[in-house]
Amino acid sequence: MLEIISPIPGTFYRKPSPTEAEFVSVGSVVTPDTVVALVEVMKTFIEIKAECSGKIVEVLAQSEAVVEAGSVLFRVEE
Repeated sequence: MLEIISPIPGTFYRKPSPTEAEFVSVGSVVTPDTVVALVEVMKTFIEIKAECSGKIVEVLAQSEAVVEAGSVLFRVEE
């Protein structure tokens, strides 16, 4: 089982905007370049990429939650 972690602390977002769909959800297939979420730090939005290939099997962070660097955001099955 692989994990996608937050490289930085900040506010976690699963959608690019409130009116758009989530980047990924359980069952989504990702590649290393797939954007899976955003983390906001000091009014700057940083794209979080999967950096692995597989299928999302668990979402561990709630949208708009504060996450720390190293927080596990998603679990991925190869």
